[in-house]
Amino acid sequence: MLAKYLLKRIALSIPVLFGISVLVFLLVRLVPGDTVTVMLGAQYNEEQAQMLREKYGLDRPVHVQYALWISNLMKGDFGHSTFTGQPVLTAILERLPVTLELTAISVLFALVVGIPLGIQAAVRRNRWMDYLATVFGLSGISIPGFWLGTLLILLFSLKWGWFPSGGYVAIWEDPLGNLQTMAMPGIALGTAVAAVVMRITRSSMLEVLDQEYIKMARIKGAPERIVVRRHALRNALIPVVTVLGIQVGYLLGGSVVIEQIFSLPGVGQLVLQAITNRDYALLQGSILFIAVSFVVINLLVDLLYTLIHPRIRY
Repeated sequence: MLAKYLLKRIALSIPVLFGISVLVFLLVRLVPGDTVTVMLGAQYNEEQAQMLREKYGLDRPVHVQYALWISNLMKGDFGHSTFTGQPVLTAILERLPVTLELTAISVLFALVVGIPLGIQAAVRRNRWMDYLATVFGLSGISIPGFWLGTLLILLFSLKWGWFPSGGYVAIWEDPLGNLQTMAMPGIALGTAVAAVVMRITRSSMLEVLDQEYIKMARIKGAPERIVVRRHALRNALIPVVTVLGIQVGYLLGGSVVIEQIFSLPGVGQLVLQAITNRDYALLQGSILFIAVSFVVINLLVDLLYTLIHPRIRY
């Protein structure tokens, strides 16, 4: 059953990815200017521009360009950057560890803060802990990540000097230095996710705590911590995992601003550079890679349901 489900999900993902590829390909070309215009800059002249467009195949009809791009993708060829000449897939894989680490730190922060706070808000409903969690949830969702990131730099870097304001140190070179460079970006990116996780955890826990089997466990004299952790939390986690999976997908593709603020050489910064340079191949490949990652993450979330709730089967 599981293998059949996986094959079905993969089959359903193919038209989704195809639609994304068409949309990305067309939207990129709607942006004013093109790769050749940016490359030539002030030295632009029509003769040189035409030669470069012929070299990169930009003089061909759009549907022909798309067909060539897709056929190359089927062979595992994402193309080459028109600015650096580097293979697109190589450029993405070089930047991917930074974005993955930033996403992991953000998710860890969201779990450590959001789930306990949501549990306490549900258990202590309409008390000061609940009100405090509600304020955190509203604030976390409302505050823009770029504003929070800038505030963290002003306080912890410029004023107190606890953390560097930007840059990146690989974890295998200097673990402590890596943590110092990634802590503030992870918090800035993960605060909104923590707020969402808290709100979902609270509402899901409140629903579960009102169930009859929870009341029966309390009547039988089970300790409150056992009731909350063993009986209520496990059933309440399914909506949390669903939302968290979606948020992880957004983090992978939505870290552009945070990576730029903290000068992190991740996929988000790569996408921004590709947009600035009108680097079609690099931009198309990066966005499609993020879309595939999003689909894979959602599939993994569905599989996690069977671990959280054994009665779920595929």
